[in-house]
Amino acid sequence: MELKELLASLGAASCITSAGKASQLALDAVRKFAPNAHRDRLGSIIAPVREEKPNKPHILLDAHIDEIGFVVTAIDENGFLHVGKVGGTDMRILLGHEVTVFGKKELFGVFCCRPPHLSSSEDYKKVPSIDELAIDIGFSHDDACDLVSPGDYITLRATPAELCGETFCSKALDNRSGVAAVLRCLEICGERADCSLTAVFSLSEELGLRGAATAAFSVAPTHALVVDVSYGMTPDAPREKCGEMGKGPMIGISPVLSREVTATLISIARAKSIPFQTEVMGGETGTNADAVSVSRVGVATGLLSIPLRYMHTAVECVKLEDVEKTARLMAAAVLEIGGERNA
Repeated sequence: MELKELLASLGAASCITSAGKASQLALDAVRKFAPNAHRDRLGSIIAPVREEKPNKPHILLDAHIDEIGFVVTAIDENGFLHVGKVGGTDMRILLGHEVTVFGKKELFGVFCCRPPHLSSSEDYKKVPSIDELAIDIGFSHDDACDLVSPGDYITLRATPAELCGETFCSKALDNRSGVAAVLRCLEICGERADCSLTAVFSLSEELGLRGAATAAFSVAPTHALVVDVSYGMTPDAPREKCGEMGKGPMIGISPVLSREVTATLISIARAKSIPFQTEVMGGETGTNADAVSVSRVGVATGLLSIPLRYMHTAVECVKLEDVEKTARLMAAAVLEIGGERNA
């Protein structure tokens, strides 16, 4: 599957829990490289690509596959759904937004909003809390209760689309773009790696890195390359905290990351003329790398981030070339750290 098609299919699918369609798509795709891929008890996908090789590094490639969303907390007397947040949704964009409700069947819904004619100037300055919002699925109370129950999940709804300049737009590119990069990396280097190699598509990153913590403990790697997204520059964002889209992956530099792995990533990028940027952080990275690096006796961990605009919305944007360059750099690092067969 071409990269654009892969991103489109992963982005259009939903996945808050292991029952999500995106998880099944990723499981089916990774079994091309890891026939024994499976889900662990939390639902994360564990894909052993190269089985244990004594006295060789064991490299973990991680990308989280879960997305932000909501959970139904109550259905009121008029059939409107009241919800809680699952992850850090940008509350500023929700009014009037389309959603998919995963009840007994998939349902279309919209976040309620007042007409501007009934709103004061103060209303426009206020960001509503989740407790002030409700979702309209068009049903009465009784009909809504027949199809939806408290505990059902909801995701933002959007149709993937390509903008000009090879910019791809979809919901959930945080972090389906990372999942696509890992799959592309395995396509490049999976058969060539002369070390133990495991890919993980972890759940619950948006809820505290839980899936990566348990998966890393299970896999027990010596090294890890975590891929996620980071802030793509926009006119209203601080330039020093953002990466530029189209200029390659952002190599993380942080006290919680391995200096050796980070130096290897930078050296490889320069040697192979892979464009890259650096992202310097004074403490934790806010990614799965934080959890993976302290698993068991410690894991030498590097971080690659794909610049992404409009994070935690349904119109997240990445450059396809950045996803490809991330995959190429990741693959080269696997072969550098783990060795190459018949090299």
